[in-house]
Amino acid sequence: MSQKEAFFEYINEGYKSKGDFIALGAAMLGEETVTNAIVKVPLKTLNRHGLIAGATGTGKTKTLQVLAENLSEKGIPVLLMDIKGDLSGLAKASPGHPKIDERHQKIGIPFEAKKFPIEVLSISEQNGTKMRATISEFGPVLLSRILDLTETQSGIVAIIFKYCDDHKLPLLDIKDFKKVLQFVTQEGKEAIQAEYGRISTSSTGAILRKIIEIEQQGGDLFFGEKSFEVEDLTRIDDDGRGVISVLRLTDIQDKPKLFSTFMLQLLAEVYETFPEQGDSGRPELVIFIDEAHLVFEEASKALLNQIESIVKLIRSKGIGLYFVTQNPKDVPEDILAQLGLKIQHALRAFTAKDRKAIKLAAENYPTSEYYDTKEVLTQLGIGEAFVSVLNEKGIPTPLARTMLRAPMSRMDILTDQELNQVINNSRLIHKYNNELDRESAYELLNQKIKDINEAEQKAIEDAERQKEIERLAKQKAREEKYRRGSRRRSTRQDPLVKVLTSATFIRAVFGILKKVIK
Repeated sequence: MSQKEAFFEYINEGYKSKGDFIALGAAMLGEETVTNAIVKVPLKTLNRHGLIAGATGTGKTKTLQVLAENLSEKGIPVLLMDIKGDLSGLAKASPGHPKIDERHQKIGIPFEAKKFPIEVLSISEQNGTKMRATISEFGPVLLSRILDLTETQSGIVAIIFKYCDDHKLPLLDIKDFKKVLQFVTQEGKEAIQAEYGRISTSSTGAILRKIIEIEQQGGDLFFGEKSFEVEDLTRIDDDGRGVISVLRLTDIQDKPKLFSTFMLQLLAEVYETFPEQGDSGRPELVIFIDEAHLVFEEASKALLNQIESIVKLIRSKGIGLYFVTQNPKDVPEDILAQLGLKIQHALRAFTAKDRKAIKLAAENYPTSEYYDTKEVLTQLGIGEAFVSVLNEKGIPTPLARTMLRAPMSRMDILTDQELNQVINNSRLIHKYNNELDRESAYELLNQKIKDINEAEQKAIEDAERQKEIERLAKQKAREEKYRRGSRRRSTRQDPLVKVLTSATFIRAVFGILKKVIK
């Protein structure tokens, strides 16, 4: 048996699948593609998560596109994070090309051009169905971890949520949370302190600064109503194909805080909402996180622990997570260890740091008698990749240098007119794009503050009015006392007048006058 025949049997046996699967391409021996040595991914293992890595321009996005197309064909919904804006072409069929036909002839899979059902989503000012979430849906623990708060600050956030629950103050958007922060340290300080304990103004100031950081990155557009229902990510079209939800993120590459906030909330909401699936044989939803380093690069230890926990637990809900990034080291080791499917495109060795990264990447893959993994990693061509998956028993398959199949849809973006047409035909846009701003903590506390200020003003006016009444009463009393004193003096005869007007005195005066006249 020749080496090529032995390799063919080695691959076919290693990638044998009893159940349904996705064909990624054909294995390569050296530089030669071995026709019909098909590299398969069993649907049963797609909730075991995965990694697509490689240097810029090596074909990561097209690999992601191929996976999304084939998942959709199998009736499995997909959510794609489109940070570079490359994936809207899924909505249109490929125009085809002789090189694509040649590639597929080598692989042994006929090429068929197809378009796929997509839903364009947005968490920013870009056009698309808006994905929003309320502050309340985060809860105090998740919000504190996203904001990277201290234990004391996290305790204050917990008090704020408890106060709002107790007093029926909905926390929907950022202005609600900021208003409560203001209230608990100003107008409501005494009431809060009496009921929940003292709250430090320095701590609330630190929390406010963290909230403003997210707000400046566009959080004011993300936080609010109507909240996106994650069940809408699992739709199937009339032809039985899974809908591919493309989340446009081209304007938030410089806003990692907002991106990580959104991703963590989404994963937490999916985990809380979806029922346990057990061993269902196929995933309910597959999520591809492009430019995954944006999730991790500014994450605190607490936030990384939260993400790691969700990655471990969410697969039991039938959810597959796939991280797309330039280098495997962009993903924390504890999370990397949870990933079953690994597709490694070429890495470039320009520096000593690059060579070290290549050595580490090679160690993430099974050893192979057919490849020097570290060497081949720098020689892979565009559209080629090392592939290792889990078989249906959960055992890693043989490492295969793979000639990947081409996307069936357009490998280019939609025009503005085509994109607007897709958005306007959405079944969700009318459900989510009418922004709500119902009465919540902001309005209710503003009214409460107004009532407090009016009550204080009324109390001041009442006190001044009472003082005036008391002053007038005192003045009246003084005047009354004066009048009473005047009446007493007028009814009592002066002693001198009494003497001068007495009969004895008058007779004496007349007696004297008579004597004088005589």
